[in-house]
Amino acid sequence: MTRAHLSDRAPAPVHPTEQDEVAAAGSELIGGPAGRRVAHGTGASWWSPVRVVVLLGIGMFVLGMIQKAPCYYGAWFSGQTNQYVHACYSDIPHLFAGRGFADGLVPYFDRIPDSVSGGMTYLEYPVLTGAFMQVAAWLTPGGDLQTREQLYWMVNAGMLMACAAVLIVCTVRTQRHRPWDGLLLALAPALALTATINWDLLAVALTAVAMLMWSRSRPLAAGVLIGLATAAKLYPVLLLGPLLVLCWRAGRLREYGAALGGAAVSWVCVNLPLMLLAPQGWSKFYSFSQERPVDFGSIWLIISQRSGSALDDANVYAMVLMGLGCAGIAVLALWAPRRPRLAQLALLVVALFILTNKVYSPQYVLWLIPLAVLARPRWRDFLIWQACEVVYFIGIWLYLAYTGSGDKHQGLPTEGYQLVILIHLLGTLYLCAMVVRDALKPERDVVRRDGSDDPAGGVLDGAPDVFVRGRRLSQSEHAVPFAEASVHWGTRPPGPRTS
Repeated sequence: MTRAHLSDRAPAPVHPTEQDEVAAAGSELIGGPAGRRVAHGTGASWWSPVRVVVLLGIGMFVLGMIQKAPCYYGAWFSGQTNQYVHACYSDIPHLFAGRGFADGLVPYFDRIPDSVSGGMTYLEYPVLTGAFMQVAAWLTPGGDLQTREQLYWMVNAGMLMACAAVLIVCTVRTQRHRPWDGLLLALAPALALTATINWDLLAVALTAVAMLMWSRSRPLAAGVLIGLATAAKLYPVLLLGPLLVLCWRAGRLREYGAALGGAAVSWVCVNLPLMLLAPQGWSKFYSFSQERPVDFGSIWLIISQRSGSALDDANVYAMVLMGLGCAGIAVLALWAPRRPRLAQLALLVVALFILTNKVYSPQYVLWLIPLAVLARPRWRDFLIWQACEVVYFIGIWLYLAYTGSGDKHQGLPTEGYQLVILIHLLGTLYLCAMVVRDALKPERDVVRRDGSDDPAGGVLDGAPDVFVRGRRLSQSEHAVPFAEASVHWGTRPPGPRTS
């Protein structure tokens, strides 16, 4: 069966209330599960799924801004403990002055005085994130320092809201026949709580655009976007690993080469000017990442606190575990009965990086949320994981309140914080376990229940395997088309869904 024929018989939009018991139960608040008269968002109404999901996402984003109100109106400026007690901390207003933006210093070029930065000589963020911060500084009106810090956070919040809208639109459109899965992203509590802590949403949005471009069979554009996202945050480069093993298994290495080349060229184009003109400032992000000690949120912090050792070799341990984990993901990609979906492997490799890294800032959850929506769109599992992340979000601020105040009755002690870290780690491992199970048992994968193969896979969607377990298949051994394999798994072949 050709890709054109598969697309001609693409399934109708999936309504979660028809497949997900949690979604069906929750829908009672707005009239119950979707019935046969429901509109499919084909243009009959302005309220298309994309518009509904984006508006709900913006609403949640605004609620997250309101949650920061105690800090906006004083806690950022009245002592560090207050901003932790109210769980409304944000790097943004503090780094406005702390990284020289308030004084008009040029990122990467101008050395930051120790009296301002506390020892950070240059901006410790990748180039595109630094540019984002600088644009926000240019847009910030004048006034006294506190007013400018407040306005700087507000300007950044508006720009990050635009990133959130791009993220939601791209995630919804990546798996076009499942638009309502975007509600998982739009209503994610961790997205609302962490969106304005730092600038991670820029890289997350660029990564979402890259995923959309790949799903539309535009590998070069996807690669360019991955390169740009990596110029904003390091983690998006990890997506090139899953793409490699999946394209190898499907015999689509030419498309992978286009993506890899696009990523390399776009990253170099952004970084090369600063590499040549401001090498010390440009390299600060990479040297800081390497030299940074074991820090909040990591399993290494628990080990360090329990053992009383500084774990100077944490980088080595993390790299070894990351390498072993990536090898395991590659084995999964090659040995699974059917080639796993791109979103599944992308989630696993990014989650592996988070689990093995020597620091876990609360906003890092943003990296995983859109991938989780694409990889495992099940409300129960998503909410279990989100609950663990909300517990961690509250726990880290209470721990900082405990360590930052003289009153040991205020906040969360070390043992409690270690428990919170374990809850975060176990929640992430649970989500990964569900994704691995779906890859090993494709009939359990909710995305494939209607006969779909990999809606986000682009050139991989519906493609037969050419390599399996590292061996090239002969013409007679080529894997059966997905439509036939889906019958074997008990899923429906591609075609219109019946009521």
